[in-house]
Amino acid sequence: MAFKIPSVPPTTNKTIRFPNDLIESVEGLIQNKDCTFSAFVIAAVRAAVEEVEQEEANKE
Repeated sequence: MAFKIPSVPPTTNKTIRFPNDLIESVEGLIQNKDCTFSAFVIAAVRAAVEEVEQEEANKE
């Protein structure tokens, strides 16, 4: 298998506000882990989108 150089997906910068308690919770969860706040939020939003899409598909 040949090595394939990974590509970074295109991104857009969005400014959003988080409640302070939620920021503290996320920062506590990712502390001492190889994860950034942004990576955690992206993964959480992806999971939420997939769940909502699946629920919508099940309604049909």
